[in-house]
Amino acid sequence: MKILMTVLLALVFTGALTAQTLTKTERKEAVKYIKWCTKELKKSLKGLSEAQLSFKPAADRWSPQDCMYHIAFSEGTLRGALDQALNAPADPKAKAELKATDEEIKAGVVSRTNKVKTAEPFQPENTGYKSLAEAIAAFDGKRAMLIELVKTTNADLCNHIVALPFGKMDAYQFILFIAGHSNRHTQQINEVKTVEGYPGS
Repeated sequence: MKILMTVLLALVFTGALTAQTLTKTERKEAVKYIKWCTKELKKSLKGLSEAQLSFKPAADRWSPQDCMYHIAFSEGTLRGALDQALNAPADPKAKAELKATDEEIKAGVVSRTNKVKTAEPFQPENTGYKSLAEAIAAFDGKRAMLIELVKTTNADLCNHIVALPFGKMDAYQFILFIAGHSNRHTQQINEVKTVEGYPGS
């Protein structure tokens, strides 16, 4: 027993039993994906006139500016859920029960096959933003923080679990989900541009 305890203590003090951190590949891939999603969003909004930004395909549909308000608000709220998960204990047992792969998470969030009505606080008119510039600034700040987290955290992201109304995923997958969420609505912005009656430049 004494020998076992000695070995365990040695492992702890040498760091062998510390939480598993992200690999260099995982960090690189996540940052690459976040930056790509960000770039695509900015590209979809670049050069749009006020008329184009405010154009709605129908009274109950969102304009490109509405989409940006929603994206920016969601970015902050989703980050709150991520931080909450990281402040809770890691749960390897719950992780073992997860079925979706990282790629399936990314594919699921960006797919616009199934369109879901968002909750009231996430509706563009309820986000509190008054201008596109304000929403973009808020988004940029949160996204920079997300990239910094991926680059520097020593947290065991793959064993911290985020519980959502539609299911669970690990914190690393949730970071991919956050990035992909903006791409989902980037696609929506680009769809608006194809609707008959969309203003010319």
